[in-house]
Amino acid sequence: MRGVLFALSLGCALPVAAEEYHRLEGHGGPVMDIAVGSSGKVATASFDNAVGLWSDAEPAWQDGHEAAVNTVHFLSDRALVSGADDFDLIRWDLVSGGSERLEGHQGKVMALASSEEFIASASWDGSVGLWPRGGGAPRFLLGHDGPVNDVAFADGGALLYSASADGTIRTWAVDTGTEQTRVVEHGFGLNELVLDEGAGWLAYGAVDGVTRVIELGTGRSLADLTLDRRPILALARSQDGARLAIGDGEGFISVIATEDWSIERDFRAATRGPIWALAFAPSSEMLYAAGLDTAVHAWPVATLSDQEQMQTEDAAFLSDPDEMPNGERQFKRKCSICHTLTPGSARRAGPSLHDLFGRRAGTVDDYTYSDALEGSDLVWTEETVDALFDIGPEHYIPGTKMPMQRITGAEDRADLIAYLRQETAPTEDQE
Repeated sequence: MRGVLFALSLGCALPVAAEEYHRLEGHGGPVMDIAVGSSGKVATASFDNAVGLWSDAEPAWQDGHEAAVNTVHFLSDRALVSGADDFDLIRWDLVSGGSERLEGHQGKVMALASSEEFIASASWDGSVGLWPRGGGAPRFLLGHDGPVNDVAFADGGALLYSASADGTIRTWAVDTGTEQTRVVEHGFGLNELVLDEGAGWLAYGAVDGVTRVIELGTGRSLADLTLDRRPILALARSQDGARLAIGDGEGFISVIATEDWSIERDFRAATRGPIWALAFAPSSEMLYAAGLDTAVHAWPVATLSDQEQMQTEDAAFLSDPDEMPNGERQFKRKCSICHTLTPGSARRAGPSLHDLFGRRAGTVDDYTYSDALEGSDLVWTEETVDALFDIGPEHYIPGTKMPMQRITGAEDRADLIAYLRQETAPTEDQE
């Protein structure tokens, strides 16, 4: 039945009414990437470990990753691929509802691209992965001196660009896997690259806020779009190549007209925090964006500066630590992005902590656990919670999905436990 539902949804792009401002809501954590297919279908990657596929603002969830999903990419209107903090790629068949896990990286997968023959992956293990679309063993291109953050194909899939925290953009011959040139050597790490092969340009964004456009082939500077806002976290090119969108760590979105590299719009999109992801609708008149909240915002470009901002200042993990008791501070800074205190896990990256004490680990009904906790005999008590954060989840429960998160101070752990005791206890109407 699931496959039938997927098949029915394939041809359904967002309706004409969606050309007005709207939001895609349902994720349980910040959205880290947005992809738009040629038909207008939207896919999202989230900190809640899920990929969302959206039709008429309704999501179909692709669950399979065991950690935050950083990137998603349409292979066609019938297939997706995603990459995550669990070091893996997953190919999703949107007709059958099936999936295939691609393993081999030794670090987070941060970006994806595809040609007719290959899927390329950028990883924080310092490599670029090349995965044959028809099946077979991957190859890993080595040479960067730091994490690889982005990739893009050119020359009909024969050439691959990669951008790295080592400050370089390099090209690789796909058939041999050998490095060809160093297109950019920058003094700071490079997070994003976008190219328009037909128009002959490549744009890149860096940790220090630099955003530049160079000519393909010569490396000649075409435009410096730097606005002294850092870091650059998102770049998106419209499908017609007429616009380039830039998102930064201070919550701004700039829309650039590529005809003359002038700024069309410059909008403070988030009240607090970064812009993680950007993508244009096929018309180039709508821009999808995501920041610290759990929604994707879709804004008409023509009225972008007049739109309501993302209201991100109330995120629990951004609360002023000086205005709360220590136990609450520990929870909000270290736990709140992944866990709720009330019944229901709300598609967060971790299960609800409601009624935590005395509960056997791995037993919240609406959450999918790692194999390490399925059937576990561990019971959550003050002692086991203390031990979890004393030595860290990966050591206390090897194989868990929980990120490595230690609380080294005994008093901090005690204050957190006291806070959890109070806030997770069922009220009379919940018992």
